[in-house]
Amino acid sequence: MTKLRKTNYHTHTMRCNHAVGLDEDYVKSALRAGYTELGFSEHGPWNYASGYVSHMRLSPESTDEYLQSIRALAQKYKDEITIKIGLESEYFPEHMSWLRELVAQKQIDYVLFGNHFYPDDETGPYYGNGTTNVAMLRSYHDSALKGMQDPLYAYFAHPDLFMRSYPKFDENARSVSRSICQAAKQLGVLLEYNLAGALYNRENGVECYPHRSFWEIAAEEGCTAILGVDAHDNEHLEDESYREEGLALLKEIGIPVTDTISFLTDVDSDK
Repeated sequence: MTKLRKTNYHTHTMRCNHAVGLDEDYVKSALRAGYTELGFSEHGPWNYASGYVSHMRLSPESTDEYLQSIRALAQKYKDEITIKIGLESEYFPEHMSWLRELVAQKQIDYVLFGNHFYPDDETGPYYGNGTTNVAMLRSYHDSALKGMQDPLYAYFAHPDLFMRSYPKFDENARSVSRSICQAAKQLGVLLEYNLAGALYNRENGVECYPHRSFWEIAAEEGCTAILGVDAHDNEHLEDESYREEGLALLKEIGIPVTDTISFLTDVDSDK
């Protein structure tokens, strides 16, 4: 079995307004921790006709500065680490053409699917806090399946995010999890084992996400996992404990883990 490279494609910056640390701090932390490839994936912007501006993502106006900063770091550290630049974006049907055009024009390397809101973050509740009943659980499930069908995304970030607010892993959660995992297998979508969620679990003495029961179902359905630090602080990249615990759990339940993703080349905005 080939040893996994140490890679991470889920890294945020201060531009989302809920992360700390300079861009270069994340690169330095990744180097200290022995990463060979680091991907930045800031919460992607959306361009709403209403003028709505989210408090937790890049604004369209700040996108160029983000790209310029990360690309400058990629050049500066090119002999020490490979740096990729991406976005973490939802699947908002009415806005996907705009996102595709942005990705193509700005030559963004990859996009992660983060199912935080639906149909958009102007009107939709945050699934991490709002999935408190079966109706919202079904909404998460339905929007997740729609997003996974779009080939734009490199992988599905924190697919079990709904367990951050859903009361318990009951039969409804089990059914939704199996359906998501079956779709991921059929569509060839990687599922992210999220280390920021593991940090939240430990700090709060809970089991929200990653939730072992979800990952046992993912293993049963033949899915493939990828680790994502989901770093909102550069020091998260240097904490080995969550990564080692995650790898141990995934090995125990028998799910294969990959260390790489497919990068975008020519994105056709008309697709």
